[in-house]
Amino acid sequence: MIKAVFLDWFNTLARFDPPRAEIHNRALRESDVETSLDEVKRGLLMADQYWFDENIKSKVSERSPEEQAKLGLKYEEILLTEAGVDFTQELLLKVAKRVRELYKSVTFVLFDDVLSTLKELKRQKYILGLLTNLNEDMNTICRRLGLEPYLDFVVTSEEVGSDKPEPPIFLEALKRAGVDASEAIHVGDQYKIDVAGARGVGISPIFIDRYNSYPDVTDCPRIHSLSELPKHL
Repeated sequence: MIKAVFLDWFNTLARFDPPRAEIHNRALRESDVETSLDEVKRGLLMADQYWFDENIKSKVSERSPEEQAKLGLKYEEILLTEAGVDFTQELLLKVAKRVRELYKSVTFVLFDDVLSTLKELKRQKYILGLLTNLNEDMNTICRRLGLEPYLDFVVTSEEVGSDKPEPPIFLEALKRAGVDASEAIHVGDQYKIDVAGARGVGISPIFIDRYNSYPDVTDCPRIHSLSELPKHL
């Protein structure tokens, strides 16, 4: 019997405002490069995969500033390549710099299906926990977005000293929820981080694919909206 639901943050509960694709597209337009949002989204998908794989190898935030800058530039290079942009090194550096500037003004917003779904899960007496690798003041962010009444706890990778998909963050969530792994599910949007990580400690995963980008994921439930979650519990 499922008693607890653990939830990832980015692209599960929240997204950037303005959306990331619009930020990168704006930086390109300002450099007189025309491309579509769909092409940029495709580029983001591949660049994200690169970033997540690198973070699994070695936590990016703990690498040297020089290496982080190198990874950031490689991220933008993958994005532009996958988006079909023919670029020079000069253009790459210009766009990457402008993207960094634009990201300074972004904020988080919830997806439209989040509050109604969490309200229903709380009505059904599920224990709800947020698990995130994001190193931010999540309690303040959750309070601002109206999540505080629905979440029983928040666990960050900074608290436990380890990112998903490593076990500590999942084990801490089980401890705080007071449940066995067989009594919990974890919902997230990254297969290697959320699905594999949850399975690694015996928690059943549910993969949320809001943009229908991973049709090949068939070894666990795949949902496109958080509102689909209750029927899988």
